[in-house]
Amino acid sequence: METTRCLIIGSGPAGYTAAIYASRANLAPVLYEGNMPGGQLTITTEVENFPGYPEGVDGYEMMEQLKQQAARFGADMRNGIVTSIDLSKRPFVATIDDDTEISAEAVIIATGASARYLGLDDEKHFQGRGVSACATCDGFFYRKKVVAVVGGGDSACEEASYLAHLASKVYMIVRKDHLRASKVMQERVFTNPNIEILFNTNTLGLFGNEKLEGAHLIRHKGTPQEERFDIAIDGFFLAIGHTPNTAFLNGQLDTDENGYIITHGSGQATSIDGVFAAGDVADPHYQQAITAAGMGCKAALDVERFLLENNGK
Repeated sequence: METTRCLIIGSGPAGYTAAIYASRANLAPVLYEGNMPGGQLTITTEVENFPGYPEGVDGYEMMEQLKQQAARFGADMRNGIVTSIDLSKRPFVATIDDDTEISAEAVIIATGASARYLGLDDEKHFQGRGVSACATCDGFFYRKKVVAVVGGGDSACEEASYLAHLASKVYMIVRKDHLRASKVMQERVFTNPNIEILFNTNTLGLFGNEKLEGAHLIRHKGTPQEERFDIAIDGFFLAIGHTPNTAFLNGQLDTDENGYIITHGSGQATSIDGVFAAGDVADPHYQQAITAAGMGCKAALDVERFLLENNGK
């Protein structure tokens, strides 16, 4: 069986940054990129808020640059998905693509979190051309335009409030007859003149030519009051939550009620010694490229310290 001192599971800003730091520390890390090499940023057309890119940068291009930087220092980056891992004892043993096994003295989990979508074919069609799951990432592109936010919880209210400072109008599409958000967040959207809430409303589909132009909606679905109507929008933002990519862990690490890996203290240590987590998989709050990269840095430094203190055992 192949062995490594440091196994990094997942790519994106957290995984690639961890690989850069672990490589520079002579840990010879092995990184498996997962089912989306480069992470969610590879489907983002332009990143404007990552420091060092004054003119912005294509998300895929930025991830390629991070990957090349990690390769420059000797990181061993591979295609493949870690389908399971045994964390019951060190060295830990991971299974790749249900076939190959590799053992590691320390592990960094950087598998990210997947945005929840409604499941419409149109969402994929307009991905990066009007459909987004991150208002703070993409809201800037919709200044003075009309957008819609799907969801009725705190996240949806936060996204709608943020977008209301940029867009000329924000629709909130809420399938229930009330908001699930906290009273403070509800008050914030109710009193914002740029926000219009569409209660009891579901999205049937999206339409447009090259870019998104509008949404087909239905109100009071399945009742005598049912009505179908369209709204003209330039942006469609999903705010119905994220799902941390932790299924392969099979419940071996402590997580919060939403499945995000819990890290302890000021570092990235998890509930099992020698296992560290970085990026969106351990971050239910910020979920930004820059914070993910910072956590990747911390995780690699934590691994270096851990191996030093445990003499690599």
